[in-house]
Amino acid sequence: MYHIPVMLKETLEGLAIKPDGIYVDVTYGGGGHSREILKQLGSEGRLIGFDQDEDALKNTVEDNRFMLIHQNFKYMKNFLRLYKAIPVDGILADLGISSHQIDEQDRGFSIRYDDTELDLRMDRKKSLSAKYVLNTYTGEQLRDVFSQFGELHNAARLAHLITESRREKEISTVNQFKTAVNSCAPRGKENQFFARLFQALRIEVNDELEVLKELLRQSNEILKPGGRLVVIAYHSLEDRLVKNFMRAGNFEGTPEKDFYGNVQQPLRQISRKPAEPSDAEIEVNSRSRSAKLRIAEKL
Repeated sequence: MYHIPVMLKETLEGLAIKPDGIYVDVTYGGGGHSREILKQLGSEGRLIGFDQDEDALKNTVEDNRFMLIHQNFKYMKNFLRLYKAIPVDGILADLGISSHQIDEQDRGFSIRYDDTELDLRMDRKKSLSAKYVLNTYTGEQLRDVFSQFGELHNAARLAHLITESRREKEISTVNQFKTAVNSCAPRGKENQFFARLFQALRIEVNDELEVLKELLRQSNEILKPGGRLVVIAYHSLEDRLVKNFMRAGNFEGTPEKDFYGNVQQPLRQISRKPAEPSDAEIEVNSRSRSAKLRIAEKL
């Protein structure tokens, strides 16, 4: 299985699909969500998918209502304008990395494969990799990456250990990285610790938070009134940005007012609390455990 679609029922309900609507799946992956959206579209409906990972192209659906664009979703508005698909009725973003990416040893997304070269690029045409970050960033830059994107309290110590280790030998593999910083891992919580380290590197390599901000801004511009935005986030940094934007139209979460004191709110949250996977879903798909799904409607 390439990737089991997370919270599929909740996603489809959140999109409130109209048979003749235009929908966008900005994280196509294995196409699990997209295939189900197509089942609910009529002959006049359209679905446009985005994915920067070339492996996703192998999963494309042969359907004249569907188009898959091999690009980062930060270019969503440009391509939708090109294909005369604005405004849209719904946008879906499942921000998690796919099971396929985790399981592919040469991608370097998993801490399980010690001999794998450090990579973590979603788009393998990019030059910036985890290996490059670890071997060329200054100690201060590394500290900031681990502090901001991994929310690790010992970020300065981590940065020091990495800069010391790479003086002896370039840090190229997962095992070399883990060995360099192993003394910082809390006893009994090593896996959670390394997962946060890899999260921080992945966010830096792929500029994930800035790309997410761009997606949210563009979503507000291209949704029809009444159109739905559905976002599935997997860690607090992503979820905070999504929650604040849906609530206030900005990333600080503070409602802005016009000259007359009226709150400027471009979106309406369908539910104040995010949906989370059921115990039954987590049992079938453990990687859904941390997912939070939020829905907003364009006012």
